[in-house]
Amino acid sequence: MTSPDPAPEDPADPLRDSLRRERAHHDACRAALAAMRAGADLQVVTGEDVSASGADAEVLGHRLRSQAKALRELPDGPLFFGRLDFAEGTGGEHAGLAHHIGRVRISEHPAVPPLVVDWRAPVSRAFYQASARDPQGVAVRRRFGWAPGSRGDSADLTGLEDEHLGSGEIRESDLVAREIERPRVGPMRDIAATIQPEQDDLVRAEPSASMCVQGAPGTGKTAVGLHRAAYLLYTHPQRVRRGGLLILGPHRAFLSYIAEVLPSLGESGVRQSTLSDEIARHPVTGTDPEPTAAVKHDARMAEVLRRALYARVNADAADDLTVAEGSCRWRVTGTEIARIVTDVLAEQLPYDVGRERVRSRIARRLQERAERHSGTRPVSWLRRTERSRPVSACLDAVWPRVRPEEIVAALLADPARAADGLLDPGERDALCRARPPRSYRSARWSAADLVLLDEVAGLMARPRGYGHVVVDEAQDLSPMECRAIARRVPFGSLTVLGDLAQGTTPWAARSWPAQLAHLGKPEAGVVPLTVGFRVPGAVLDLANRLLTRLGTDVPPARSLRRDGTLRLRRADGDLPAAVVSAVRDALTHEGSVGVITADADTPRIRAALTTAGLDTDPRLTTVPATLVKGLEYDHVVAVEPAAIAEAERRGLNRLYVVLTRAVSRLDVVHGRALPWEG
Repeated sequence: MTSPDPAPEDPADPLRDSLRRERAHHDACRAALAAMRAGADLQVVTGEDVSASGADAEVLGHRLRSQAKALRELPDGPLFFGRLDFAEGTGGEHAGLAHHIGRVRISEHPAVPPLVVDWRAPVSRAFYQASARDPQGVAVRRRFGWAPGSRGDSADLTGLEDEHLGSGEIRESDLVAREIERPRVGPMRDIAATIQPEQDDLVRAEPSASMCVQGAPGTGKTAVGLHRAAYLLYTHPQRVRRGGLLILGPHRAFLSYIAEVLPSLGESGVRQSTLSDEIARHPVTGTDPEPTAAVKHDARMAEVLRRALYARVNADAADDLTVAEGSCRWRVTGTEIARIVTDVLAEQLPYDVGRERVRSRIARRLQERAERHSGTRPVSWLRRTERSRPVSACLDAVWPRVRPEEIVAALLADPARAADGLLDPGERDALCRARPPRSYRSARWSAADLVLLDEVAGLMARPRGYGHVVVDEAQDLSPMECRAIARRVPFGSLTVLGDLAQGTTPWAARSWPAQLAHLGKPEAGVVPLTVGFRVPGAVLDLANRLLTRLGTDVPPARSLRRDGTLRLRRADGDLPAAVVSAVRDALTHEGSVGVITADADTPRIRAALTTAGLDTDPRLTTVPATLVKGLEYDHVVAVEPAAIAEAERRGLNRLYVVLTRAVSRLDVVHGRALPWEG
């Protein structure tokens, strides 16, 4: 049985009979899932009265609530997408068994075999890796075809497709092709049903291993990162959840686009954020000229900021310290205090830790004096002495308490001393504020300033760390932004996703080894994904014509799809009218339509579409080129490529991004010469 479609007439047809049995199995799965949800809610109720210590009860309650929440939040949809029939006599625990593969495990009882095996379970790996050359004990791999948008009604199971791996059958999967090419409407979908072997290798890599995926457009690198997160939560739940898992996206629109992927895989409660949100100490109310922002994002600023912070430490300010206790006076000389400060500085501790260590050592010197005179002092005496006014005043003189805002504001007012020998005069001038605020409290902070503030805060105290962080669009991170991420994964691992050809910021990476060093993981391997599954060949071929002009060593991508269309539409004097015409044509097809323009052109193009009455179609989105990264549309109308290329320093990279947002059809509307034709 290899047809992806149902047999139309004969009730005795084997395919129709198989569909009937599979639909009945799906009904059983749906009933079992409902029972699992009810049982999980009941466990939460009964678990509240569990007889255990307070800490144990709290841990158990959290676990039960998390399980119940994940089941409740599992979106409606088909409960399985594949099946593995293992051959008899092949050895192993699965010989002669059949397993349905789905997004979550479904079982009627923990003691009996599950009705559906989670796609992340070890046995499920054969679904993605088995082949006619290496069947891995699988006799038949079955894939199921579901009606688009199905919410899990068994009647939506419309077809199935069998691959007889045990007999050496080699064939392309029509169902996989249909799923990959299905129109993109709404947020990003999971790819659990269509993961390819090379993607599966990345998803199931060891949790302790950091990796970098250099993924050409449409190769599924974002999906790989999200599925790897789900895999780690499934296979190492205690380790990953204890350390925490963070998904970092380039902007909030991107996070909205991917928001439903992990819940669809049965994982909820994962923090999905942007780096800007993670480091935000203040709202962004200021802006920087590009030269100023470029200096602030430069790796040398880390040393400039370290100098500026530790310049506040002054061992020479140490005076003799005397603390009274009744009629006695205990004294520590200024020379001793200066030596304490110098010794602590040499230990290279975080600033706040160093300050408290100086306090502690001064107090212990006082304790030694007191105990030589009149015996042992209790711990309470030591703690009281540490916080006494004379000790605090001495500490403030040699190792003052500061805030990151004070350090950064003072540096930007006068960077000369801290930047001497690190930045040239022009860079120091770019860094210096023309009109410094009266105090750090009235400062207006730019996005780049927040990165500087986070660096200083990290020098003062270590931020919260995560067990694993997935970083998407990592090629656009500056060295200082990379350092902010590295501080949050000091002992954990990273999954770094990106494409050097899509680097659009002025400080975008041109080399992955250099970027990984800034991220604190120089040992991470770089794995290329060059086979596109989403972007049609005609679109990739056009985009590849830009690669030689981008200044990055990235291999051309190739696509397995030959079904897409590409049209170059010349606008004869009226660009908005040509765009309206292209959009009208695009809306006659199924799927989403993205109109992508240079940022400056977006208002007039949007106005033209509104005047034409096209803006009411929910499938249509008009988006500036600077906000389109990471998004996909079935049909893209790229407006005036020359304007996009000229709008910024790395405009050709931005144009490469724009062209590769199309997953079915691309219209290029232009009135000027095309950049790749020069």
